[in-house]
Amino acid sequence: MVIPLMMGCCSAGPGSGELPERGICAHRGDMNTHPENTLSAFREAVRLGAHMIELDVRLTKDSMLVILHDETVDRTTNGTGRLSDLTLEQVKALDAGSWKSEKFTGERIPAFREALSVMPDNIWLNVHLKGGKQLGKRVARVIQEEKREHQAFLACSREAALGAQDVIPDIMICNMDRQGDRDTYIQQTTGYESEFIQLLGSRSVRQLEADVAVLDQHHIRINFCCSDSPEEVRELLNGGVDFVLTNRLEEMLGVAASMGITPMHYKGK
Repeated sequence: MVIPLMMGCCSAGPGSGELPERGICAHRGDMNTHPENTLSAFREAVRLGAHMIELDVRLTKDSMLVILHDETVDRTTNGTGRLSDLTLEQVKALDAGSWKSEKFTGERIPAFREALSVMPDNIWLNVHLKGGKQLGKRVARVIQEEKREHQAFLACSREAALGAQDVIPDIMICNMDRQGDRDTYIQQTTGYESEFIQLLGSRSVRQLEADVAVLDQHHIRINFCCSDSPEEVRELLNGGVDFVLTNRLEEMLGVAASMGITPMHYKGK
């Protein structure tokens, strides 16, 4: 399916399907200038015009969906311990901003629904699942209830994908298994008929061209994680990669803009 290219600015209604064809993905929001995986980081990514936003979802002890990359809260909050040992109430009591800067004191770990609430309808949502089948099911239910099926895809294991597909049979998937072996990974992803793949590490221009040719043939969009290098981002986008995940969002959006891929402009958020 060909998705209309949106190089300028516009706003889309729920389920419109008007999404960027290629561009820059904000890794955990604008994590360079804001505390990662928080509402402030997501709002800033939207303000800057990211074409895609990546966020990590985990389950708390009481099976609530929250946004956190690590297994523990130690690195990005003023708390300690494994997230799976904490209830949502305990998680919400933590400060998830002051580690980055005093001006973010009081920032909280967001629930998944809270994160969705600040996302426009015409941006790709790269939802990285940090768990298995039950997490896949629960995330898919929220995506369905919030009417985000047209823009949200799950970056996850096969187990989590099968759980999500129990809820939404045609939910979009980015296969995350076997990433360490590029050839096997590509073969597996095409076999799963996934909508996205997330390539890691660099290859020669010739090797990248070969990978792109195979993936294009199977209509699989290509994400690349991750690059903060203007030269590499330019090379990847020129080479056929659809979206590049980055920690330096504003700078890499500028690189994309110099190639004719202008930042998105959203209304209503």
